[in-house]
Amino acid sequence: MAGDREDWPRIAEAQSYLKQHKLIELFNNMSSQLIYHRPANPREFLINYLDKLQVAKKSHLDYPCLFDDANVDSIFGMLDPTNQGYITIQQYRDALETLGIQNYDLHPAGGDINQIPIDAFKKEAKRGLEKLSATYSL
Repeated sequence: MAGDREDWPRIAEAQSYLKQHKLIELFNNMSSQLIYHRPANPREFLINYLDKLQVAKKSHLDYPCLFDDANVDSIFGMLDPTNQGYITIQQYRDALETLGIQNYDLHPAGGDINQIPIDAFKKEAKRGLEKLSATYSL
């Protein structure tokens, strides 16, 4: 048992390192990309993914993400099947959280009248997805 206690500082140090460098998020995103794309050469695919991530970090553009504009439009369309041009604040929150986005604008444009327009939803979805995909501090 004494040996276990000696390892506690190392475990905390390792957890801090993983968190600081967002390594769990990076590995999760890389795994998701592999499963989604199923490349013939996974190692080459991952090298290209990391290259794209590095370019995105420098340019702040084109983060490698499984969701693109068409996907975000599709999600909004499913929430607005009658093409009213808006969704409710609850739909907005549920959709963003379903995408894994945790920190989002709680008071978006149109929220005061419970009518979130597509541009407000897309802006927040893209910002959140970029942050999730970046796997580094933006």
